[in-house]
Amino acid sequence: MDFLSKVKDSIDGLTGDRPFIHDDFMLTNDYARELYHESAKKMPIIDYHCHLVPKMIADNYQFRDLTEVWLGGDHYKWRAMRGNGVPEEFITGPRGSYEKFEKWAETVPYTMRNPLYHWTHLELARVFDVYDLLNPQTARAIYDECTAKLQTEEYRGQELMKRFNVKVVCTTDDPADSLEYHKQINENPFGVKVLPAWRPDKAMVIEKPEQYKEYIQKLSDVSGVAINSYQDLLDALQKRHDFFHEMGSRLSDHGLETFYAEDFELEEIDKIFRNTLAGKQPTWEEVLKFRSAILLDFARMDHAKGWAQQFHIGAIRDNNTRMFNILGPDTGYDAIHDVQCAAAGHKFLNKLALENKLTKTILYNLNPKDNEVLATMAYTFNDGTCPGKIQLGSGWWFLDQEDGMKKQMNALSSLGLLSRFVGMLTDSRSFLSYPRHEYFRRILCNLIGEDIQNGKLPKSEMAFLHQMVQDISYNNADRYFNF
Repeated sequence: MDFLSKVKDSIDGLTGDRPFIHDDFMLTNDYARELYHESAKKMPIIDYHCHLVPKMIADNYQFRDLTEVWLGGDHYKWRAMRGNGVPEEFITGPRGSYEKFEKWAETVPYTMRNPLYHWTHLELARVFDVYDLLNPQTARAIYDECTAKLQTEEYRGQELMKRFNVKVVCTTDDPADSLEYHKQINENPFGVKVLPAWRPDKAMVIEKPEQYKEYIQKLSDVSGVAINSYQDLLDALQKRHDFFHEMGSRLSDHGLETFYAEDFELEEIDKIFRNTLAGKQPTWEEVLKFRSAILLDFARMDHAKGWAQQFHIGAIRDNNTRMFNILGPDTGYDAIHDVQCAAAGHKFLNKLALENKLTKTILYNLNPKDNEVLATMAYTFNDGTCPGKIQLGSGWWFLDQEDGMKKQMNALSSLGLLSRFVGMLTDSRSFLSYPRHEYFRRILCNLIGEDIQNGKLPKSEMAFLHQMVQDISYNNADRYFNF
């Protein structure tokens, strides 16, 4: 930005003419502005963990209206609307698209100081070039303008990804998934690499024998392996792991309440598995032993192929039974768990390290009390073979906001190397979520800029700090995952 533009922005800010989302949004000093505008802003995006639907990408999906693209599947917004007293019929129920959007517009002013207020207006500005604040008075005009744009070719799914200079996207895929839409994307490339990521959580859920038996049959069908024993299960999973690798997958993802590291014998794991297939309800002790065994085997598979593995720790899910029975999972009724993960986490990673089978690993905590726990856990197992080989992951889910991101980066800075951090991800089901990378980069640059201004980092090292910002924004992930 040239000098005259900076002067104009300053004048606009003083006179109140500058929109809420402006060039220097969340950048509070000249160092932060320089780092963002000259380094962070220009970097491409690697979104290495998201929940986009592969079929929608393959089909270059065209959204019907702003409600579908913005409110469909977005449990962040759903939770806020419920908290604002909006009846469920306007959230996941039968009401019309504009009626639902109108209720969201009524809710938005009440989200001030919630990250949804920032995300909402960043997405309007960056995706639709709309800088008005969303509220009941502006709702109709914003809905009509954005919905009209969504009917054009420039606003289809693939085009939205290209607009934000996305280079790689990793979806979240079960071992039993056919990956047919990834094949379709590979056969019809559009400039963004879309790769599957291995999410084998369902292979662990033996506490629900009937559902588990159905899942094992599905896995057997897709792998071509008759599964009657624990070794059969591993053989089937290995075949699918090999297939995922052929399809470009280079990382796994695991959503866990905590780490599992019980002592066990393979014979008892096989017995537990066989009994579960026969319909016998396992004890909780047996569940923990089974999870401990199979989690180690997942990690060994990843190590053998040089993949990275991600562990998301600390969610307690589907807590509102009445609403779960009505709406099912992933509808906004999950929360932060309070688990003790230090001992089990160290024990689990240590077993792999003793076998020399500990691959690149990213640890995410959902409870902010565990930032320092997982940061120190990660750095206990770095072995010098790769920069940032084991590291604390970005602020995740409920911590995916300014305070959560800053606490995560401060913990990583204090106890590890922020400069080797692989940066941000969307963890989102929405094609409109890429401005969250911008949000993260602005927070990162402001954090560093404030340290420079306060004399905590040397002004003479601006060249290195620019490189550091570029690395965290993109380069570190590019090198780390080796897509």
